[in-house]
Amino acid sequence: MSKTFNKAPPPIFFARTATGNTDGNVSCVVLCVAAHIGVAQLRDVVYIVCRRSSIILRFNVTTHQRLTDIGVKDLRKPWDIVACEQTSQLYVADWWKCVWRVSADGADIKLWWTKSSTDTFTPWSLSVTSTRLLVTSYDTKQLMQLDSLGVELRRVQLPDDMKPEHAVESPTTTFIVSHTNTPLKQHQISEVNVDGQVLRQFTGSRLSIGWTPRVAIDSHGNVFVADHRNRRILLLDAQLRLRRLIIDEHQLNNKQPLRLCYREPTGQLLVGFDDKKVAVFDVLCQ
Repeated sequence: MSKTFNKAPPPIFFARTATGNTDGNVSCVVLCVAAHIGVAQLRDVVYIVCRRSSIILRFNVTTHQRLTDIGVKDLRKPWDIVACEQTSQLYVADWWKCVWRVSADGADIKLWWTKSSTDTFTPWSLSVTSTRLLVTSYDTKQLMQLDSLGVELRRVQLPDDMKPEHAVESPTTTFIVSHTNTPLKQHQISEVNVDGQVLRQFTGSRLSIGWTPRVAIDSHGNVFVADHRNRRILLLDAQLRLRRLIIDEHQLNNKQPLRLCYREPTGQLLVGFDDKKVAVFDVLCQ
Protein backbone atom coordinates (compact mmCIF):
# COMPACT_ATOMS: atom_id res chain seq x y z
CA MET A 1 0.00 0.00 0.00
CA SER A 2 1.35 3.43 -0.90
CA LYS A 3 2.06 5.89 1.84
CA THR A 4 -0.54 8.64 2.28
CA PHE A 5 0.80 12.18 2.48
CA ASN A 6 -0.84 15.26 3.90
CA LYS A 7 -3.82 16.15 1.74
CA ALA A 8 -5.21 18.98 3.83
CA PRO A 9 -4.74 22.41 2.24
CA PRO A 10 -2.24 24.50 4.23
CA PRO A 11 -3.46 27.80 5.67
CA ILE A 12 -3.14 30.86 3.46
CA PHE A 13 -3.79 34.52 4.15
CA PHE A 14 -2.76 37.92 2.84
CA ALA A 15 -0.47 39.60 5.31
CA ARG A 16 0.04 43.15 4.09
CA THR A 17 0.24 45.56 1.17
CA ALA A 18 3.31 47.73 0.62
CA THR A 19 4.43 50.28 -1.94
CA GLY A 20 7.81 51.33 -3.25
CA ASN A 21 9.41 53.23 -6.09
CA THR A 22 12.85 51.74 -6.68
CA ASP A 23 13.76 50.96 -10.31
CA GLY A 24 10.40 49.69 -11.44
CA ASN A 25 9.24 48.09 -8.20
CA VAL A 26 5.76 49.56 -7.91
CA SER A 27 3.92 47.59 -5.29
CA CYS A 28 3.87 44.35 -3.38
CA VAL A 29 1.24 42.06 -1.85
CA VAL A 30 2.39 39.40 0.59
CA LEU A 31 0.60 36.18 1.48
CA CYS A 32 1.51 33.48 3.96
CA VAL A 33 1.41 29.79 3.07
CA ALA A 34 2.50 26.96 5.32
CA ALA A 35 5.56 25.17 3.92
CA HIS A 36 5.23 26.33 0.32
CA ILE A 37 7.86 25.02 -2.08
CA GLY A 38 6.80 26.23 -5.55
CA VAL A 39 4.82 29.06 -7.09
CA ALA A 40 3.54 29.76 -10.61
CA GLN A 41 1.11 32.15 -12.26
CA LEU A 42 -1.22 31.52 -15.20
CA ARG A 43 -3.10 34.65 -16.25
CA ASP A 44 -4.86 35.91 -13.08
CA VAL A 45 -4.43 32.75 -11.00
CA VAL A 46 -1.46 31.90 -8.80
CA TYR A 47 -0.71 28.23 -8.09
CA ILE A 48 1.31 27.03 -5.08
CA VAL A 49 2.57 23.59 -4.14
CA CYS A 50 3.62 22.68 -0.62
CA ARG A 51 5.94 20.10 0.84
CA ARG A 52 4.48 16.61 1.22
CA SER A 53 1.04 17.71 0.04
CA SER A 54 -0.84 16.41 -2.99
CA ILE A 55 -2.84 19.63 -3.24
CA ILE A 56 -2.18 22.58 -5.53
CA LEU A 57 -3.43 25.81 -3.96
CA ARG A 58 -5.04 28.45 -6.20
CA PHE A 59 -5.96 32.08 -5.63
CA ASN A 60 -6.89 35.09 -7.74
CA VAL A 61 -3.95 37.49 -7.84
CA THR A 62 -6.19 40.53 -8.39
CA THR A 63 -9.06 39.95 -5.96
CA HIS A 64 -6.99 37.81 -3.52
CA GLN A 65 -9.88 35.35 -3.50
CA ARG A 66 -9.08 31.76 -2.54
CA LEU A 67 -10.12 29.46 -5.38
CA THR A 68 -10.87 25.73 -5.42
CA ASP A 69 -7.79 23.62 -4.77
CA ILE A 70 -6.59 20.97 -7.20
CA GLY A 71 -5.94 17.52 -5.80
CA VAL A 72 -3.36 15.36 -7.57
CA LYS A 73 -3.66 11.73 -6.53
CA ASP A 74 -0.29 10.02 -6.01
CA LEU A 75 1.64 13.30 -5.98
CA ARG A 76 4.22 12.58 -3.29
CA LYS A 77 6.88 15.25 -2.89
CA PRO A 78 6.19 18.34 -5.02
CA TRP A 79 9.34 20.37 -5.43
CA ASP A 80 8.54 22.88 -8.17
CA ILE A 81 5.67 24.10 -10.33
CA VAL A 82 5.54 26.09 -13.59
CA ALA A 83 2.75 27.22 -15.91
CA CYS A 84 2.61 27.38 -19.71
CA GLU A 85 0.66 30.32 -21.12
CA GLN A 86 0.22 28.79 -24.58
CA THR A 87 -1.22 25.45 -23.47
CA SER A 88 -2.77 26.51 -20.13
CA GLN A 89 -1.03 23.58 -18.50
CA LEU A 90 0.82 23.29 -15.19
CA TYR A 91 3.83 21.06 -14.62
CA VAL A 92 4.83 19.79 -11.19
CA ALA A 93 8.17 18.15 -10.36
CA ASP A 94 7.68 15.21 -7.99
CA TRP A 95 11.04 15.15 -6.22
CA TRP A 96 13.55 12.97 -8.12
CA LYS A 97 10.83 10.67 -9.50
CA CYS A 98 8.53 12.16 -12.13
CA VAL A 99 6.80 15.20 -13.63
CA TRP A 100 3.03 15.74 -13.62
CA ARG A 101 0.99 17.74 -16.14
CA VAL A 102 -2.16 19.37 -14.76
CA SER A 103 -4.69 21.51 -16.60
CA ALA A 104 -5.40 24.97 -15.20
CA ASP A 105 -8.73 23.85 -13.71
CA GLY A 106 -7.48 20.45 -12.58
CA ALA A 107 -9.84 18.54 -14.86
CA ASP A 108 -7.01 16.80 -16.75
CA ILE A 109 -4.11 15.30 -14.79
CA LYS A 110 -1.42 13.13 -16.38
CA LEU A 111 1.84 11.55 -15.31
CA TRP A 112 3.88 13.43 -17.93
CA TRP A 113 7.37 11.99 -17.48
CA THR A 114 8.56 9.30 -15.15
CA LYS A 115 12.01 8.04 -14.34
CA SER A 116 12.77 4.55 -15.66
CA SER A 117 14.59 1.95 -13.63
CA THR A 118 17.77 2.52 -15.66
CA ASP A 119 17.62 6.30 -15.91
CA THR A 120 19.76 8.37 -13.55
CA PHE A 121 18.03 11.67 -14.36
CA THR A 122 16.40 13.15 -11.23
CA PRO A 123 13.81 15.95 -11.73
CA TRP A 124 14.71 18.88 -9.48
CA SER A 125 13.49 22.18 -10.92
CA LEU A 126 11.39 23.32 -13.89
CA SER A 127 10.90 26.14 -16.36
CA VAL A 128 8.79 26.46 -19.49
CA THR A 129 9.31 28.47 -22.70
CA SER A 130 6.99 28.44 -25.74
CA THR A 131 5.45 25.08 -24.68
CA ARG A 132 8.89 23.50 -24.13
CA LEU A 133 9.45 22.18 -20.63
CA LEU A 134 12.99 22.36 -19.26
CA VAL A 135 13.82 20.05 -16.36
CA THR A 136 17.01 20.42 -14.32
CA SER A 137 18.57 17.34 -12.75
CA TYR A 138 20.47 18.00 -9.54
CA ASP A 139 22.64 14.90 -9.26
CA THR A 140 23.34 14.04 -12.89
CA LYS A 141 24.24 17.59 -14.00
CA GLN A 142 21.86 17.46 -16.93
CA LEU A 143 19.06 19.45 -18.50
CA MET A 144 16.18 17.66 -20.21
CA GLN A 145 13.84 19.41 -22.64
CA LEU A 146 10.38 18.03 -23.45
CA ASP A 147 7.91 19.27 -26.06
CA SER A 148 4.19 19.89 -25.52
CA LEU A 149 3.46 16.20 -26.21
CA GLY A 150 5.93 15.00 -23.59
CA VAL A 151 8.47 13.87 -26.19
CA GLU A 152 12.08 14.32 -25.11
CA LEU A 153 13.78 16.81 -27.42
CA ARG A 154 17.26 16.71 -25.96
CA ARG A 155 19.43 16.25 -22.93
CA VAL A 156 22.20 18.72 -22.26
CA GLN A 157 25.19 17.45 -20.31
CA LEU A 158 26.59 20.26 -18.18
CA PRO A 159 30.29 20.65 -17.34
CA ASP A 160 31.64 18.53 -14.49
CA ASP A 161 32.33 21.57 -12.32
CA MET A 162 28.65 22.63 -12.34
CA LYS A 163 26.18 21.67 -9.62
CA PRO A 164 22.94 23.05 -11.11
CA GLU A 165 19.98 24.48 -9.23
CA HIS A 166 17.74 25.82 -11.99
CA ALA A 167 17.76 26.60 -15.71
CA VAL A 168 15.67 28.57 -18.21
CA GLU A 169 15.70 28.69 -22.00
CA SER A 170 16.83 32.01 -23.48
CA PRO A 171 15.25 33.77 -26.50
CA THR A 172 18.23 32.55 -28.56
CA THR A 173 17.50 28.91 -27.52
CA THR A 174 20.54 28.65 -25.28
CA PHE A 175 20.15 27.89 -21.58
CA ILE A 176 20.74 30.11 -18.54
CA VAL A 177 21.83 27.96 -15.62
CA SER A 178 22.03 28.87 -11.95
CA HIS A 179 24.68 26.67 -10.38
CA THR A 180 27.57 26.26 -8.00
CA ASN A 181 31.09 26.00 -9.38
CA THR A 182 32.18 23.17 -7.14
CA PRO A 183 35.99 23.51 -7.44
CA LEU A 184 35.79 27.25 -6.75
CA LYS A 185 32.90 26.94 -4.26
CA GLN A 186 31.37 29.91 -6.06
CA HIS A 187 27.78 30.58 -7.13
CA GLN A 188 27.44 31.54 -10.79
CA ILE A 189 24.94 32.18 -13.56
CA SER A 190 26.11 30.67 -16.87
CA GLU A 191 24.81 30.55 -20.42
CA VAL A 192 25.37 27.20 -22.15
CA ASN A 193 24.52 25.98 -25.63
CA VAL A 194 22.81 22.71 -26.57
CA ASP A 195 26.15 20.93 -26.31
CA GLY A 196 26.67 22.14 -22.74
CA GLN A 197 29.50 24.51 -23.68
CA VAL A 198 29.72 27.63 -21.52
CA LEU A 199 29.26 30.81 -23.59
CA ARG A 200 29.42 33.40 -20.82
CA GLN A 201 29.11 33.70 -17.06
CA PHE A 202 28.05 36.07 -14.33
CA THR A 203 29.96 35.61 -11.10
CA GLY A 204 28.93 38.79 -9.37
CA SER A 205 31.11 41.45 -11.08
CA ARG A 206 31.29 44.18 -8.44
CA LEU A 207 28.75 42.29 -6.35
CA SER A 208 29.37 38.93 -4.77
CA ILE A 209 26.37 36.64 -5.15
CA GLY A 210 25.29 33.96 -2.76
CA TRP A 211 23.21 30.86 -3.40
CA THR A 212 20.89 31.48 -6.37
CA PRO A 213 18.08 28.90 -6.14
CA ARG A 214 16.01 30.37 -9.00
CA VAL A 215 16.28 32.54 -12.08
CA ALA A 216 13.59 33.90 -14.41
CA ILE A 217 13.86 35.41 -17.90
CA ASP A 218 11.87 37.72 -20.17
CA SER A 219 11.49 37.77 -23.95
CA HIS A 220 14.43 40.19 -24.32
CA GLY A 221 16.80 37.90 -22.44
CA ASN A 222 16.86 39.92 -19.22
CA VAL A 223 17.48 37.57 -16.31
CA PHE A 224 16.08 37.91 -12.78
CA VAL A 225 18.30 36.29 -10.14
CA ALA A 226 17.22 35.37 -6.63
CA ASP A 227 20.27 36.07 -4.45
CA HIS A 228 19.28 34.09 -1.39
CA ARG A 229 22.20 34.86 0.90
CA ASN A 230 22.22 38.60 0.24
CA ARG A 231 18.42 38.96 0.32
CA ARG A 232 17.92 40.69 -3.02
CA ILE A 233 16.78 40.25 -6.63
CA LEU A 234 19.27 41.17 -9.37
CA LEU A 235 18.52 41.98 -13.00
CA LEU A 236 21.05 40.92 -15.65
CA ASP A 237 20.96 41.76 -19.34
CA ALA A 238 21.07 39.22 -22.19
CA GLN A 239 24.88 39.19 -22.00
CA LEU A 240 24.71 38.32 -18.29
CA ARG A 241 25.96 41.76 -17.28
CA LEU A 242 24.49 43.36 -14.20
CA ARG A 243 21.82 45.92 -15.10
CA ARG A 244 20.72 46.84 -11.63
CA LEU A 245 19.60 45.70 -8.23
CA ILE A 246 15.87 45.53 -8.90
CA ILE A 247 14.59 44.59 -5.42
CA ASP A 248 16.74 45.15 -2.33
CA GLU A 249 16.72 43.63 1.14
CA HIS A 250 14.54 46.41 2.53
CA GLN A 251 11.82 45.79 -0.06
CA LEU A 252 12.10 42.09 0.74
CA ASN A 253 11.76 42.91 4.45
CA ASN A 254 15.18 41.33 4.95
CA LYS A 255 13.81 37.95 3.84
CA GLN A 256 15.69 35.43 1.72
CA PRO A 257 14.20 34.77 -1.74
CA LEU A 258 13.79 31.10 -2.59
CA ARG A 259 11.48 30.95 -5.65
CA LEU A 260 10.83 33.26 -8.62
CA CYS A 261 8.07 33.45 -11.19
CA TYR A 262 7.97 36.31 -13.73
CA ARG A 263 4.93 36.97 -15.89
CA GLU A 264 5.86 39.41 -18.61
CA PRO A 265 2.34 40.38 -19.86
CA THR A 266 1.55 41.94 -16.47
CA GLY A 267 5.08 42.69 -15.26
CA GLN A 268 4.43 40.72 -12.08
CA LEU A 269 7.27 38.99 -10.26
CA LEU A 270 6.32 36.42 -7.65
CA VAL A 271 8.93 35.80 -4.97
CA GLY A 272 8.75 32.90 -2.55
CA PHE A 273 10.66 33.15 0.74
CA ASP A 274 12.14 30.81 3.32
CA ASP A 275 9.58 31.94 5.89
CA LYS A 276 6.63 30.48 3.93
CA LYS A 277 5.51 33.74 2.35
CA VAL A 278 4.99 34.67 -1.28
CA ALA A 279 5.26 38.30 -2.41
CA VAL A 280 3.75 39.59 -5.65
CA PHE A 281 5.75 42.53 -7.00
CA ASP A 282 4.74 44.78 -9.87
CA VAL A 283 7.96 45.21 -11.83
CA LEU A 284 8.61 47.35 -14.89
CA CYS A 285 11.46 45.77 -16.86
CA GLN A 286 12.69 47.84 -19.78
